[in-house]
Amino acid sequence: MAQLDTLDIVVLVVLLIGTVAYFTKGTYWAVQQDPYSSSLAHANGAKAGKSRNILEKMEETGKNAVVFYGSQTGTAEDYASRLAKEGQSRFGLKTMVADLEDYEYENLDEFPDDKVAFFVLATYGEGEPTDNAVEFYEFIHGDDVSFSSGKAADEKPLSTMKFVAFGLGNNTYEHYNSMVRNVTASLEKLGALKIGDAGEGDDGAGTMEEDFLAWKEPMWTALSEAMGLEEREAVYEPVFEITEEEDMSAQSDEVFLGEPNKNHLEGASKGPYNAHNPFIAPIAESKEIFHVKDRNCLHMEIDISGSNLSYTTGDHIAVWPTNPGKEVDRFLRVTGIDSKRDKVIAVKGLDPTAKVPFPSPTTYEAVVRYHMEICAPVSRQFIATLAPFSPNDSIKEEMTKMGSDKDYFQQKVSNLSVNISQLLEILSNGEAWSKIPFSLFIEGLHKIQPRYYSISSSSMVQKDKISITAVVESVEKPGAPHIVKGVTTNYLLALKQKQHGDPEPDPYGMNYALNGPRNKYDGVHVPVHVRHSNFKLPSDPSKPVIMVGPGTGVAPFRGFIQERAAQAKAGQDVGKTILFFGCRKKAEDFIYEQEWEQYKQDLGDKFEMHVAFSRDGPQKVYVQHKLKESAAEIDKLLQQKAYFYVCGDAANMAREVNTLLAQVIAEQRGVPESKGEEIVKSMRASNQYQEDVWS
Repeated sequence: MAQLDTLDIVVLVVLLIGTVAYFTKGTYWAVQQDPYSSSLAHANGAKAGKSRNILEKMEETGKNAVVFYGSQTGTAEDYASRLAKEGQSRFGLKTMVADLEDYEYENLDEFPDDKVAFFVLATYGEGEPTDNAVEFYEFIHGDDVSFSSGKAADEKPLSTMKFVAFGLGNNTYEHYNSMVRNVTASLEKLGALKIGDAGEGDDGAGTMEEDFLAWKEPMWTALSEAMGLEEREAVYEPVFEITEEEDMSAQSDEVFLGEPNKNHLEGASKGPYNAHNPFIAPIAESKEIFHVKDRNCLHMEIDISGSNLSYTTGDHIAVWPTNPGKEVDRFLRVTGIDSKRDKVIAVKGLDPTAKVPFPSPTTYEAVVRYHMEICAPVSRQFIATLAPFSPNDSIKEEMTKMGSDKDYFQQKVSNLSVNISQLLEILSNGEAWSKIPFSLFIEGLHKIQPRYYSISSSSMVQKDKISITAVVESVEKPGAPHIVKGVTTNYLLALKQKQHGDPEPDPYGMNYALNGPRNKYDGVHVPVHVRHSNFKLPSDPSKPVIMVGPGTGVAPFRGFIQERAAQAKAGQDVGKTILFFGCRKKAEDFIYEQEWEQYKQDLGDKFEMHVAFSRDGPQKVYVQHKLKESAAEIDKLLQQKAYFYVCGDAANMAREVNTLLAQVIAEQRGVPESKGEEIVKSMRASNQYQEDVWS
């Protein structure tokens, strides 16, 4: 055998390395990074292994203002983006928006005195931080805060920090806006200087937007004085660059047509499934549970087997909605881009800290259908922003007045319950608003958010199937030109119609794209994830429970009772279980009527149900009346440490029940009503009184 000399070996090795390199390109090296490949990672890179040092990030990018947000549904994030943009356009601040969970806080004691931090903080549930703000809240609010300088809390370690704060809350909850209040108190205790008053927006009163607008003007005045800022004429400067990709087709494999991330695009969706990455779940069963033609209430069973998703009784399921085709078409038509709906566009931030809210390349239609909240109520500030791009001067004048006059806006916009494209269509009589940059819509409209529903099944009874109970929203308001349709519940109704064989499922002409992007939801599927809740049964099943849930507020209690019935059948000692339920008419909307009878058989005298039919008799009867009738039994059970639960409408029912319970306790125990209120407060503090309510 001929011997290989050294040169031959070198040549062979080089050839071998070259061959291996060629066949592994894109797999082990030169891998294209995709921020959406697993969890829609943020464009600022903090989650992708880059620096979690906010001061370093600000220095690198030349920023002198950071707007932190703690957001659960996207609203606080939206306000944070608006503040950053306004600070830059009106006052020349160099701003960036930052997700609180992307950064560490130990070095905030080194925050320079020529910069400013904004905190836009939503309060979630019963005074809790939003998921992305938990770590920050525990750090800043802890008893043993430890900063990099080693200074103790009483040495005022944050004395060089200037900050601004705005909170998003709901006055129907006891701990109204507690996040912004507690964080503000903690920052000031640590020596930080608060600029202006901390603002508080109230979702419960429906005044969030006006609260925000009223707060920010005096805040800007105070901040201008503190930092020597000069206001200038605000001129629109895009945050995002939109490039139309002439050489790409909407059918190209690399173009996102509504898929939430790269794994979904490539057809290899994988967990963990969460608020950034939905599971495309099959709907195992769906049915109507109202017995009336003009109202719909859906019961659905969502199959989560094989997803590694899990839930416990009392949790929430998040449904990722799709905008209805009727409104997608209207939006594309009124903005003058209907002819370009399938045009491929690339979207990138013009600032290294700007976060593109969806993956690209994509198409105009995909962005409008799957990513923008085009059906939401219109913001007065957004109208003012759009005014310069009006089709003519008379419309511009009208838009400017709407954007600046609170009462006029209420009369002409809010009272009509119109979305943005409906309003633009009315104002221009159908003429296209082709001057508005598409980037402005991406910046000014919320990213479409998942909708959360109380799970109406027990994880003990059906761990692989999640039940949803949802009334289909359809509200006709006096004077409004459109019937207001709930985006997600009508989407679910269309899916139900499809599952039951309707060849053209199209509730109310909404025209949903039920098959999803590239027909990936073919069959009957819906994108979902699970959000864990603190709304839970006591760990000891022998504890008595009292539940108040009119309408679909009964949803989590169906799960609770389903679980207790299973425990009783298994021979466990189950405590007294009382349900107060309310609906309009027994023959129309007494949901799960047969099931309650079955649970009575399973639980025997341990289950008691009181039903209020508000429209079956000469007098309207509500759950509050039934609670009064059972005052003695309720107080007796509460003295046995019964758990008390309320689910449903926060603004009226839940608030009244809270007041009523204090009165019941006071009357039954012969104590002043103030004492009854104290007892209810202590029940809340110990989780003996729990709420799962909505505005």
